[in-house]
Amino acid sequence: MAHTRIMFLVAWIVCLGRPGFSQKLQSIPAFTGYAIPAENSNEDGDSELFSEKAGLHNWTKPEQRIQYFFYAARAGNLLLSIRAKNGTPGSMLQVSCNGKVFSAAIPATKTFTRMRIGNIPFNKPGFYNVTLKALQKKGRYIAEIESLEFSGNTASALQFNRKPRRNAASVHLLYPVADTAKLVAFYNEVTVSPGADPLNSYFMACGFTRGYFGMQVNSATERRVIFSVWDAGQEPADRNKVALENRVSLVAKGEGVVASDFGNEGTGGHSHWLYNWQAGKTYRFLVTAAPDSLHTNTIYAGYFFIPEIKKWKLIASFKAPKDGNWLHGLYSFVEDFDGVNGQEIRKAAFRNQWVRSENSGWEELTKSGFSCDATGRAGDRIDMGGGADSAGFYLWNGGFLKADAIFGEKFSRRALNQKPLIDFNRNADSAVQAVRDEELIRKSMESGKLEISGSAGGVYYKILKEGSGEQVVLNDTLVVRYKGSLLSNGQIFDETNEDPAIFPLNRLIKGWQSGMIFCRKGGSIRLIIPSALAYSIRSLDVIPPNSVLIFDVDLVDIRKPAQLVNP
Repeated sequence: MAHTRIMFLVAWIVCLGRPGFSQKLQSIPAFTGYAIPAENSNEDGDSELFSEKAGLHNWTKPEQRIQYFFYAARAGNLLLSIRAKNGTPGSMLQVSCNGKVFSAAIPATKTFTRMRIGNIPFNKPGFYNVTLKALQKKGRYIAEIESLEFSGNTASALQFNRKPRRNAASVHLLYPVADTAKLVAFYNEVTVSPGADPLNSYFMACGFTRGYFGMQVNSATERRVIFSVWDAGQEPADRNKVALENRVSLVAKGEGVVASDFGNEGTGGHSHWLYNWQAGKTYRFLVTAAPDSLHTNTIYAGYFFIPEIKKWKLIASFKAPKDGNWLHGLYSFVEDFDGVNGQEIRKAAFRNQWVRSENSGWEELTKSGFSCDATGRAGDRIDMGGGADSAGFYLWNGGFLKADAIFGEKFSRRALNQKPLIDFNRNADSAVQAVRDEELIRKSMESGKLEISGSAGGVYYKILKEGSGEQVVLNDTLVVRYKGSLLSNGQIFDETNEDPAIFPLNRLIKGWQSGMIFCRKGGSIRLIIPSALAYSIRSLDVIPPNSVLIFDVDLVDIRKPAQLVNP
């Protein structure tokens, strides 16, 4: 691996000497700088201080320092100059780099003029920065700057960002799972390193071909858990141009979750929940996929475990058209989604990854591969990395630190054997949803839509036909004919044909277990089951999350355990 990294660095250094660049002068564009404290962006996300056309402009706040970062591949002494202007005489700058501090007067000119700053020694290769601080402001601006210039025999060995994009490179973990695997669930745990969660960070835990799920830092006071699913049709930016048949649709969302559209990086359905997650704490994420029976659509759902109350919360579920697939293309990433502070490090551990297939149990994922975006692949940013350690896999970007991974590198972690334990019947939205379920049932009773004989354990029931046989007990296997429908709209989601179904009662949803004990062999019963005793926040084909269910059941026969063993 060391040899590979050396070759990567050599190749990168060689590319610095490509035609079009002087071997004795390197000009660092002023638009590549960063402000401390970070600048504000306008409504379009554009910088208020830096532009590819104007360089550094609108620098008016003396308390705001400006920094430029670069990598020196060789030791040497270099002369630093700055091309600057200020229409008003008297503005002064303090310029510092690698322990050297200089004072300089800004040229009182209307065109950019070279200011000689001084000689700076670089005793070893590494990342360095030039920091500009206002000593005296005269006129509207402290200074307008076009570029920083380094001259000398080793100037050609400097690497810096040549593009107006100032984001740190996005970095990814790719989990090698066959696309043919029928995966219904993907589980991951994320711990952001303390101090490595600056503004505009996205730590994405559970990514898949049609969407992504993780947590963001959106402002100094706002953090989010975010889940999004892409439309079909490949429209790159404007959702208004996406045909209705290609749009994902919201199926359900948790209490307090905001759902909307998104565009500009593909289009689709977006959801987020305001939650003050904290660096240093571990958070659990789960994505599920439920293709329909015709494999034309898939319902994707994102669930977040709230550690303070030890319950899962539904963020949202979306129906994805023209899909019908299982989960595949699994990945995680760390992203700087706005370039105002790309010089700050972002880092997170991703541990204990598991997947569950349609016909088998959980399987632990212990391998991953490193990837990065075009910014990283082109060498515009080299401060990024990832790997595996005692905490699992990790990813980082920004901070202008030496890379510790290369594109395509493979990682392995030790198996933890900590299988996910998930009980959706104990979820964060259950209390609110229980009130809603009760209200729906009450209104149905008041309107005459439902008649009730009694209730037990949260389940309401109506005896439709008295049976004459024995009473059901929990360990019975039932021979039944039934029809299942939604209380909300009467839609039938399941029913038996001419042949009855055979079910062990203790393996059915809790609503059946609580209600069927009031039925005798040969009788019929109607069960009205609140969502918490049915499928709770899960999406099952035509059953939306948090659905109150009605089952009309004819009890044909009861088979006792002894009958099953000795028929």
